[in-house]
Amino acid sequence: MTAARQQRKPLALALALGLGVFGPILAAPTISAAPSEPLVINALTGLAISGFDPVAYFTDGKPKIGRPNLELRLGGAVWRFINEGNRAAFAENPDVYMPRFGGYDAVAIARGSSVPGHPLFWVVNGSRLYLFYSAEARTAFLAEPAAIIERATRKWPEVILTIAP
Repeated sequence: MTAARQQRKPLALALALGLGVFGPILAAPTISAAPSEPLVINALTGLAISGFDPVAYFTDGKPKIGRPNLELRLGGAVWRFINEGNRAAFAENPDVYMPRFGGYDAVAIARGSSVPGHPLFWVVNGSRLYLFYSAEARTAFLAEPAAIIERATRKWPEVILTIAP
């Protein structure tokens, strides 16, 4: 064995042992920053968007249920993912992948109320994910997305005050 290889061997062994001890910790990263807006979270499970992978809406073009062994905690919610890459993308840029208005229905917000969105009624518009309470609300959004987004953005600070922590 060469001298250079002998020097690498203890380092490799130390890394392997370290990952064996700390691997479970590294497998479930935690982000301590809180989101800037309230989130729709299941009170019983703590899951955001009912356990659907928020990144899959962008990468796969459809909702996909995340796996329990691929979770990340952020803003008091548990987010699930279908693969490590999606979890890493979310961990790096959560504001990009989180549903706009914390997962509340954008149409309801534009009308001045808070109604949790459903992960199966969704739209990606302007590189943001929007969830809706019903297919009818989604259809209303698609009829005039810019106007609804503008009204919802204007009313959101008032609506936030009506959402119980």
